[in-house]
Amino acid sequence: MTTARPSAWRDLKARLLSALVLVIVAGTAIGLGGWFYKALVLAAMVGMAAEAGVLFGLASRSWRGSLYMLWAAGAWLAAATGRWEAIPAFCISALVFGAPLCLIMCIIVLAGNALLWLRPEGVLPVLFVICVVVASDSCAYLTGRMIGGPKLAPRISPGKTWSGSVGGLVGALACGTLIATYAGQGGVATAALWGAVLGIVAQAGDLAESGMKRALGVKDSGTLLPGHGGLLDRFDGLVFAAPVAAVLSLCVPTGAPFWVAGWHAVFAALAGHLPG
Repeated sequence: MTTARPSAWRDLKARLLSALVLVIVAGTAIGLGGWFYKALVLAAMVGMAAEAGVLFGLASRSWRGSLYMLWAAGAWLAAATGRWEAIPAFCISALVFGAPLCLIMCIIVLAGNALLWLRPEGVLPVLFVICVVVASDSCAYLTGRMIGGPKLAPRISPGKTWSGSVGGLVGALACGTLIATYAGQGGVATAALWGAVLGIVAQAGDLAESGMKRALGVKDSGTLLPGHGGLLDRFDGLVFAAPVAAVLSLCVPTGAPFWVAGWHAVFAALAGHLPG
């Protein structure tokens, strides 16, 4: 007599296998750096733009859908070649596709270019962001499945629980601490703080994407990643966390990892950019 596996775990194998492929591909590109890494970011940006276009009625093979993907590619090209000042133009001009797609394009552009911005400082800043987001997502998933309890936002994402959210926060904090300790560049305490902050931001991104899908009446943004859905489903936390890390990198001396930034450095950097 066979016993059916609990439905909560039925997609775990697919999630693990697709995650393994992602780790191998992304890890190789991140380690190699240069145009290998830039090509990975390009593929992610164009892929997410394609999914967003389809969600809002732009078929990938239509001229408007193709143009929307080229918009993301153009923003990538500007950043990849050091033309950072051109980035705002791609965000603002995306209004030609309508407000919802413009907002999504802004998120994709900021996230992709944030990842490009972080890589010249070395592998660890990029790994910090990615690993913290993965730790938050994985720990939230496992804790929520094992413990359950009250729902976090039942109207937006009925599967998410408060226990899962807390588990994700703890996982993000622990991951940030471990990476900073391994790096040996100091800032372990602030790394724990920013790990937790990035974990919270990643969870907010996850909820935002879930809310968008619920409003559109779809379960997943795509089918590219078995067990995860589409690229937007997999990277919903990363696209929100990466820009935060990039902003933090502006608050530390050149060559220092962003996680050593203290509150005073952040406030000083912000004050320095205020008019007057």
